[in-house]
Amino acid sequence: MDRAEKALELRRKGYNCAQSVVCAFSDAVDVEEEVLFKIAEGFGTGMGGMQHTCGAVIGAVMLNGLLNSSGKTNNGSLAKTLGVSRQLTQAFQERSGSTVCKELKGTETGKMLCSCNDCIVEATKLVEEMLI
Repeated sequence: MDRAEKALELRRKGYNCAQSVVCAFSDAVDVEEEVLFKIAEGFGTGMGGMQHTCGAVIGAVMLNGLLNSSGKTNNGSLAKTLGVSRQLTQAFQERSGSTVCKELKGTETGKMLCSCNDCIVEATKLVEEMLI
């Protein structure tokens, strides 16, 4: 099973978009799935249910931090981590049409740009392409 399939399986089990993305990579970041699940829980439905930044994008950015940050200040990893986060976010926006949950879902316009499942797949693919 590839990671996108794993992420969609987690989604079917009730994980939110952020949880689905980060937990699909628990082995790659060497963090227990339960810990990632807890960390990502508040980012569902566009950050706390506010339909702001898509949880799948947030999950991808979290993984970037786990994979690129040194965990220390003043050692140079911040610039790289921010740069990769920018690239992830821009690429997601180009592929999906937005990074904003309510725009992706078409909540206000009635025109869906990208379903939650498709957002999860895109974010997962970007992590694989850019980080793994």
